[in-house]
Amino acid sequence: MSLVRKSSGTSGYNSYKANEISTVNQGKLIVMLYEGSIRFLNLAIENMEPRTYDVVNVNIIKCQDIISELMSSLNMDRGGKMASDLLSIYIYIKRRLLEANINKDKKILQEIKGYLSNLKTAWDEIAKNEGNTRIPTPTVADPSKGSRLSIQG
Repeated sequence: MSLVRKSSGTSGYNSYKANEISTVNQGKLIVMLYEGSIRFLNLAIENMEPRTYDVVNVNIIKCQDIISELMSSLNMDRGGKMASDLLSIYIYIKRRLLEANINKDKKILQEIKGYLSNLKTAWDEIAKNEGNTRIPTPTVADPSKGSRLSIQG
């Protein structure tokens, strides 16, 4: 018997989020990772002023974890120069996050937030294009207008 009681609202939300993540295209999933990292950076930045450094530390580490996940998802064999460039950016971001966490430097966090926002915007565009791409399906044209086969996309 478990002593931990789960809230039905929380488990419903977790089920919803798990379903959302499992059904989303890869581009949107990457956008969601960027959104999460930006959210954690905002929490870290907000907690610099009241000097709640434990909260700052936890949120910077969460952001670092997301960057690590983005790094591990790169396909270096097929990604070519793009994957190599993204890896370099991620390595730089992780190093700067470490510096920001050690020094509790708000300016570094704002710098990283800017980079992540730019990357998110780029991936938003990719995800939109990925979502709009339809595979053309062959259809038979109206016989009264001739018996042509047309491809509509």
